[in-house]
Amino acid sequence: MSRPVPVPTELSRPFWEAARRGELVVPHCPGCGLRFFVPEPACPGCMSQDWRYAPSAGLGTVYSVTVVHRAPGPGFATPFALTVVDLDDGGSLLSHVDAGDPDDVVIGMRVRVEFRALDDEIALPYFVPENTH
Repeated sequence: MSRPVPVPTELSRPFWEAARRGELVVPHCPGCGLRFFVPEPACPGCMSQDWRYAPSAGLGTVYSVTVVHRAPGPGFATPFALTVVDLDDGGSLLSHVDAGDPDDVVIGMRVRVEFRALDDEIALPYFVPENTH
């Protein structure tokens, strides 16, 4: 069985469209400067509804990590490293880090984003060690 494919919402559609193009974007509030994820109707910092997506270089540092051994649902291969990645240009993402062996993913590891197509419409951002090609 294949992995479940995210269904874009009105708020998340620009994120998924960018990911399909191989670009990482995150919500950014020009009013208070906060970058945040997941997209919300209002900025969690100042409650402004005037936020927009901003490009991210997709470089960051693993803030936290756990190795998942029990699949959260059908189609997930285990084990995998589930992390919070602090992006260098602001904001954090909950994502997988693929370093080969999930036990090799550690707090403080430098990572960069890559994209993996799930179908013709959705590409999933995930991270790999920064020094891999």
